[in-house]
Amino acid sequence: MALIPVSTKIRARNAAKSIGGSLIGAATVGMLRTTRYFDPAKTSDFFARAVKLIGPRLREHRIGRANLTAAFPEKSAEEIEQILMGVWDNLGRVGAEFAHMDHVWDYDRDHPENSRIELPARSIELFDRIRDDGKPALIFAAHLANWELPALAAVAHGLETAILYRRPNIASADRIIQEMRQVNMGTLIPAGRDAPLRLAQALKDGKHVAMLIDQYLTGGVEVTFFGRKTRANPMLARLLRQVECPIHGVRIIRLPGGRFRGELTEEVQPVRDAEGRIDIQGTTQAITSVVEGWVREHPEQWLWLHRRWR
Repeated sequence: MALIPVSTKIRARNAAKSIGGSLIGAATVGMLRTTRYFDPAKTSDFFARAVKLIGPRLREHRIGRANLTAAFPEKSAEEIEQILMGVWDNLGRVGAEFAHMDHVWDYDRDHPENSRIELPARSIELFDRIRDDGKPALIFAAHLANWELPALAAVAHGLETAILYRRPNIASADRIIQEMRQVNMGTLIPAGRDAPLRLAQALKDGKHVAMLIDQYLTGGVEVTFFGRKTRANPMLARLLRQVECPIHGVRIIRLPGGRFRGELTEEVQPVRDAEGRIDIQGTTQAITSVVEGWVREHPEQWLWLHRRWR
């Protein structure tokens, strides 16, 4: 039997991966564009049911179970599974809502009682102050409920933002997602080598820089999350060393009936070293602790499906 050269096998494997990625990308594009023609509420319910059916059969379900068991050792196996089903339910709804990104944010200051979004008076006060004080600010969020909504809220209410985001690995899916996000999400800066420079410049220009900070980062700084050591992205703290400005956290809570509650934290105080400089690890830990508090309140709304501890 003739041996197939290793280089040929590698090319074949790469070609298969490329074809598979193209098919997945095409399916994603088709799904997002088609979903826009259907009723958002019914689509959200349908996606939630579908993902709850499929999700428990995936390896991510086992990852989520292990994460939850480690984070909540006091919870029973039944409670863990119930949380996981909530995670899948939320993820399905996020997918459906993404297709309707241009009108998901629905808040009318003059008639908040008719709005889909609830905002506490203190959060509105803080938002107005951040928007109108003429200063830059750093804003962090987490993969809770629909984590795209804070960016929509910023633009809808006049907050000039530069948002760090991670591109999908599939180019065709990236294009359609970019198209939908750019409708009303401010300046989008993809993660990459030049991202820190672009974000620092945005702060120097007086903009508000926002990012998700709750996933594991190889090479990140060590922090404690739910009592266990892990690694987190220190970019926010490093930016703060270059441009000192207020830090605030923003979270979205999913409510029944397709509604949401948005909350903006009080200013999070950075940690400083003996020389008074921003302590990168300490400040990253401080914002990680805020996120842990959020997740403890609504564990079924956080994305437990990645390996947060390694």
